[in-house]
Amino acid sequence: MENPSVPGQLDLLSLSGGQPAPASPPQSSPQSLPQSPPQLLERPLTSPSPQSGAERHPAARTLLIVDTETTGLDPQLDHCLEVGVILFDVPSRQLLAQQSFLLPVESNAAEAINRIPASATNLPQPWRPALGYLQSLLDAADLLVAHNAAFDRQWFGRGHLPATDKRWLCSMEDMRWPPDRQLRSRPSVRDLALAYEIPVWAAHRALTDCIYLAEVFRRCEDLEQLIEHGLEPRQLMRAQVSYDNRHLARDAGFRWNEPVKGAWARRLSAREASNLDFTVVPVDPPLPLAS
Repeated sequence: MENPSVPGQLDLLSLSGGQPAPASPPQSSPQSLPQSPPQLLERPLTSPSPQSGAERHPAARTLLIVDTETTGLDPQLDHCLEVGVILFDVPSRQLLAQQSFLLPVESNAAEAINRIPASATNLPQPWRPALGYLQSLLDAADLLVAHNAAFDRQWFGRGHLPATDKRWLCSMEDMRWPPDRQLRSRPSVRDLALAYEIPVWAAHRALTDCIYLAEVFRRCEDLEQLIEHGLEPRQLMRAQVSYDNRHLARDAGFRWNEPVKGAWARRLSAREASNLDFTVVPVDPPLPLAS
């Protein structure tokens, strides 16, 4: 994709190759996973193959790294009181622009976590013009990236934040960090930064967390592949492991009892499922993708 022009910088307060199918497959023959061993899946995945997903979307060149601070966890009841973003160019590994600002709220039940008094959000500052600049940064991006994107994306289109139809990538759930970094399957922003030798000086402020993620991306030689694999279509899968072998699922990033009660589950692409050392089956009905 052609890289759009980047708005000027402003700081306010501070992303299978199997054999091709026959031209006319028999209707009774189910679709098979590319390069999946016959014993891997009891039933075929319903998600499209990673290759077909790549064909639908061009490679992401410009990322908008996003983080929000909120008054609580429920977007129906709570509000976003701070947003931070960094526009990041993938080929050059450069930060192009950044922005953060507060949004006015009446109260902040999460003040003990983010340390933002509600009174501070009501001090005079140009948050309305900042929303216009935020929209220009959204327009300039090919892809939105957040650490726990399922949480951050739900605040857009609510309250003061503009709605967006851009694709999202979750750096916590969807990106598979190199094994030599010795990270958990769902690392925190702090652990991810420290794994890439980035000093951690503060937490739970929107722009600070964006800076950590941008600095991690600057140090990733294989960032393009991490983004490409992270964007592969995923489906919630259940691990078929015995009690004695439960460590296999745990080590592969599956979570017990969440979101599937009484099972080890994780969202996987077809490629990731084919590389496991144990059998997995899709969870019915398929859940919406988080990114």
